[in-house]
Amino acid sequence: MKNNFSLIGKEVIQSEINSLKKLKKSLNKDFDKIVNSVIKCKGKVIFSGVGKSGIVSKKIASTLSSLGISSFYVDAGSCSHGDLGMISSKDLIILFSHSGETSELKNIIQYAKRNKSITLVGVTSKKNSILYKSSHIKFLLPTIKEAGPGNYIPSSSTTVQICFGDALAISTIKQRKFSKLDFKKFHPSGSLGAKLKTVGELMYKGKSIPFVSENSNIKSALNIFNKKNLGVLIAKNKKGVTTGIISDGDFKRLNYKSENINNLIIKEVMKKNPIVVKEDSLAVEALSIMNTKKITALCVYKKNKYKTTGLLHLHNILNANIS
Repeated sequence: MKNNFSLIGKEVIQSEINSLKKLKKSLNKDFDKIVNSVIKCKGKVIFSGVGKSGIVSKKIASTLSSLGISSFYVDAGSCSHGDLGMISSKDLIILFSHSGETSELKNIIQYAKRNKSITLVGVTSKKNSILYKSSHIKFLLPTIKEAGPGNYIPSSSTTVQICFGDALAISTIKQRKFSKLDFKKFHPSGSLGAKLKTVGELMYKGKSIPFVSENSNIKSALNIFNKKNLGVLIAKNKKGVTTGIISDGDFKRLNYKSENINNLIIKEVMKKNPIVVKEDSLAVEALSIMNTKKITALCVYKKNKYKTTGLLHLHNILNANIS
């Protein structure tokens, strides 16, 4: 008889879902205290654990760091050999341990108890454990059954710890009103960094903007058009107010309609009220506008939408690997 591995997999996932439901029910004022302690921390948020709990602690520390919260992971074993010096009086220590009795954590617990200004947070599943009893702020994880056979393979317990950490991180940044632009500061590279680039970072600016007076004739406008080579011109009046836009497609259509277009005036043929986007908008949002409106360029503004400060072309976005 063949093993039905997909059925086994589904049972594992269901077991972990059940454990997460228990975690959801267990979140209480103690969780609120931990979130507030992270928000109010004037030093570093330090995580530690041993074994699988250590791996989870490292992941949570990394998540908080990526959100602009000064946090890092310390190896519990190394703390017995000098790494306790990394912990200062204003720091917050958060220890993860399923049993709460892990011997490697005892030196960190004792260090925190000796330094009264250090706040110790214990996250464990055992109420009678050393970690739970020693912590200033404590959270009791629900008693759950591991997903594997024999109830001894760390599975559901680590899933619960990871989800607890994610809940802690997201709750913290919501209180701090963390924005996409804040997130971008800590993720400048890679595909994620590209998606968080703003219009202002990519746009043509200054002398590169293809401006033309709305009172110019087509002949002089075409000279600017060919010189700038961006496939579009932005028309403005004497006060510098953007009044319209004209594209290469518009020029071609004019040629079909009239043999002599050179003396036509830009404001007579331009498209009025061009579509605009703000400098601090995400480039990926601008791309969505282009796709929806079926256009290849947007006028960019900073404060006044009638005062163009840049031009965003589809090529700017594609060259930044944004899609």
